[in-house]
Amino acid sequence: MNTITEPAGAEPIRFDTKIAVLLRADLEPWQRLNVTSFLVSGLGTQIPEVIGAPYEDADGVPYLPMFRQPVLVFEATKETLTTAHTRALSRSLPRSVFTSDLFATGNDRDNRAAVRAVPTAELDLVGLAVYGPKNAVDKVVKGARMHP
Repeated sequence: MNTITEPAGAEPIRFDTKIAVLLRADLEPWQRLNVTSFLVSGLGTQIPEVIGAPYEDADGVPYLPMFRQPVLVFEATKETLTTAHTRALSRSLPRSVFTSDLFATGNDRDNRAAVRAVPTAELDLVGLAVYGPKNAVDKVVKGARMHP
């Protein structure tokens, strides 16, 4: 088993920000994975500071950069998810949404049209990703529990 050790004297890395994904508890396992991957894809495109440096293995083969910090995944009821969405909006935090309508579409154009067709208060949310200061994100996901 390989163990990665920190360089001598290196302090643990702490983040003053948080990336959180909130999923509706009644989703099927494949839906949870699909929704999570779609939701987090939006964060890296609009918030470059969440992306770390490219990876490289010991043979020098390069790999794409990924998030520089953990992504915490939560689950909640439909009502808690709606409340979290309202909190994210009121705090003007960067966010991405996934609605139940998107399970019936097959491309980005149709996904955007499906979201655009529904007023904010009527979105049937199944997932929300949010990024921001730890305390603000903690307030957004209050009432949710860590995904099992």
